Amino acid sequence: MKKLVILGSGAGGTMMANKLATNLEEKDWQITVIDKTLDHHYQPGYLFIPFGMYLPKDVVRPRKNYLSRHIRFIHDEIQSVDAEQNKVHLASGSKIDYDFLIIASGCTIHPEENEGMTGEGWHQNIFDFYTLEGATKLAKFLRGWKGGKMVINIAEMPIKCPVAPLEFSFLADWYFSDKGIREDVHIEYVTPLSSAFTKKVAAAELGHFLEQKNIHVTTEFNLGEVDSEGNKISSFDEQNIDYDLLITIPTNMGAEFIGESGLGDELNFVPTDGKTLRSKEHDNIFVVGDASDIPASKAASVAHFASETLTKNFLRVIEGLDPEPSFDGHANCYIESGFGKGLLIDFNYEVEPLPGEFPLPGIGPFSLLKESKANHWGKMMYRWIYFNMLLRGVDLPIPAKMMMAGKNALHHVA
Repeated sequence: MKKLVILGSGAGGTMMANKLATNLEEKDWQITVIDKTLDHHYQPGYLFIPFGMYLPKDVVRPRKNYLSRHIRFIHDEIQSVDAEQNKVHLASGSKIDYDFLIIASGCTIHPEENEGMTGEGWHQNIFDFYTLEGATKLAKFLRGWKGGKMVINIAEMPIKCPVAPLEFSFLADWYFSDKGIREDVHIEYVTPLSSAFTKKVAAAELGHFLEQKNIHVTTEFNLGEVDSEGNKISSFDEQNIDYDLLITIPTNMGAEFIGESGLGDELNFVPTDGKTLRSKEHDNIFVVGDASDIPASKAASVAHFASETLTKNFLRVIEGLDPEPSFDGHANCYIESGFGKGLLIDFNYEVEPLPGEFPLPGIGPFSLLKESKANHWGKMMYRWIYFNMLLRGVDLPIPAKMMMAGKNALHHVA
């Protein structure tokens, strides 16, 4: 019997396990998924918890509900991978052999990597919203906050879901407006990038949003230190920004075992062929989702599209064929813009977000790079689709490769 081991049962790992369980059902394969937690978290939902739109119970489900009965699940912590001996070492002392390995261990925030961040102010007036704990504690804080200067700061790139900090800014504007204290809240968006929207067409189409919402933007700010006693952040080039409330997106890193195993870069992301999704160093290791270093967004939609390509490539490889270089970095992201409306961007490695309609030209129902109520409801419906279709490996009627149909190609193409 051949053995496939999948490390991680987040979005990418669960989708891959279920897709391959279906495709390998009649073949002599054992699929094993390893994860240290028994709950599955809908991470895009963390964004809504600080504003009371979701509760923690809305984003957490038992993992066992979403893995096929044909899959062996091991509840344990991964310590290391011996890629030469094809073994996974677990915290319990167990060793799991594999013929093929799929790394789907995601990425998480590491505030300890940012000097001063986890000092006295941590979860007092410094909060993240990329964890359930951080989002929940921030929700409690915001319910009693009377206003002041809110700074939303991205420590460094890459980060999980690159548009989420912008969405947080827009939802904060809406939330404080509804509370009647918007005039008492100064919102400043601080990024290490050259603009809030990094793609030229998106910047041209959407750049006015922040100004209209009275959200101030500071660009090219590379976080050097957090002074929690003085309530200020400093950049490496000695810029200083004061805050009353700091919303931080700390350094994001891949799983620790990747670094311990010598499989990753300095941030524990696995060097991966961006088109085949196979490890650049080991032919029997594939990577899906946020664990890889491919130049695509670290987002559930990318993991979904990548899982379709990886399923085909895995089946090719076990038949003795070469993987096809067919993944195009497709990402499809709804962006909450507040007040019951949203935006939508659809892009890949080569084509930046363009205006138009999605998925049907002239029909939509979703608008690209244009605010609409339909886009907001697309975002809200995604949770149901995620739990009931994507995780279960159900194919959606949207191809993995990005379509140009419905897009205004007269705009700049990267």
